[in-house]
Amino acid sequence: MKLWDKGTSVNSLIENFTVGKDREMDLYLAKFDVLGSIAHAKMLTTINLLTKAEFVELQSELVNIYQFIEKGDFIIEEGVEDVHSQVELMLTRKLGDTGKKIHSGRSRNDQVLLDLKLFTRSEIQKLVEAVCELFDKLLTKAIMNRDHLMPGYTHLQVAMPSSFGLWFSAYAESLVDDLVLLKAAYQITNQNPLGSAAGYGSSFPLDRQMTTNLLGFDSMNYNVIYAQMGRGKMEKTVSFALASIAATISKFAFDVCLFMSQNFGFVSLPDELTTGSSIMPHKKNPDVFELVRSHCNKIQAIPYQISLMTNNLPSGYFRDLQILKEVFIPAFQELSDCISIAGFAIDNMTVNTNLMADDRYKYVYSVEDVNKLVMQGVPFRDAYKQVGGQINAGTYEPTREVNHSHAGSVGNLCLDEIAEKMLAVVEGYEFEQIEAAYGQLLSPV
Repeated sequence: MKLWDKGTSVNSLIENFTVGKDREMDLYLAKFDVLGSIAHAKMLTTINLLTKAEFVELQSELVNIYQFIEKGDFIIEEGVEDVHSQVELMLTRKLGDTGKKIHSGRSRNDQVLLDLKLFTRSEIQKLVEAVCELFDKLLTKAIMNRDHLMPGYTHLQVAMPSSFGLWFSAYAESLVDDLVLLKAAYQITNQNPLGSAAGYGSSFPLDRQMTTNLLGFDSMNYNVIYAQMGRGKMEKTVSFALASIAATISKFAFDVCLFMSQNFGFVSLPDELTTGSSIMPHKKNPDVFELVRSHCNKIQAIPYQISLMTNNLPSGYFRDLQILKEVFIPAFQELSDCISIAGFAIDNMTVNTNLMADDRYKYVYSVEDVNKLVMQGVPFRDAYKQVGGQINAGTYEPTREVNHSHAGSVGNLCLDEIAEKMLAVVEGYEFEQIEAAYGQLLSPV
């Protein structure tokens, strides 16, 4: 079944190529297509394109389809082009002519725009929850290890005192900024495109504000051409936010791989979280973090893939946009898997609490000793030269005292403040209005 079928057959090679992976990708969109259809049908009732009785029939059957999808039993049948066609076919089988009326005032163009936005909203909500869990794990580790020192590095050279508390909480705060960026992408996503039809609106008196409210959107894409232009722009914007989260996790994974090596020995994982070598019996490889790093680096390429697929397209719809689904939709699960496995490994990570006793790290205290002289009245440059001279002469012995008290330093991690920042960002998403809107759509009339 094709919604555009006018009785002309299409060559099977062309059909298979143009459909591509749409049936597979559209399964992710199925329940959102149903939700959009309920909202659209309810609106059609208010402009007299459906009777109240027809809407009751449509809403009831669409809820049945929604429940069918939730159970995992929904399929797109052979010969059916996409999810939109499948849902309309199921309605028509059950309701006859009433099922055929639901497409009035919309196009597959604004249907897929809507489905993708509803899908993306849902995935962002799940992603925010996953990031918050990882944030909590990092902050918990920071609290547990706030007093355990480690060397900080610049240019991969031993630099100044750091701590495991400072290291863990650095990545926690990075996730806060990642969710700020994701929230901006969410706000771009959370605008209703339904009613733009094929990109030029409709001669029916559609009530677009009504569908905006029914679906829990903050606003709508008012200009119908811009609504269509949003295809690709929304995906690219969101993927930049996913890439930001992925970059944070990838950098952390790189640190862990480095810090687990024998030359560092800062952190370790239990044997059951590592892999071995087929010829070197001593090996304990951090494969989990190596793979997390690679997956996250792959995710960081997605915005550029989308850019290359959309950069040279003028306004209006083009079939090129179909391929975006294959790049964009799986990215959420891939990133979620990385977050989940990284969190599991962090829970089981052990830090080396006696690290700083090693003389390899004695120069990490040099700035501390320079500052100590300054506090005694020695000009900074003279103090710098005095300690530097001791180091060059091989006579330097550190005091091994660390006295950092300012906000965000080793002695004042500001963990409560970082937690408050995260809470404020998460509360700004206001996901609850979406849940309320969906509950009303799915409730019996």
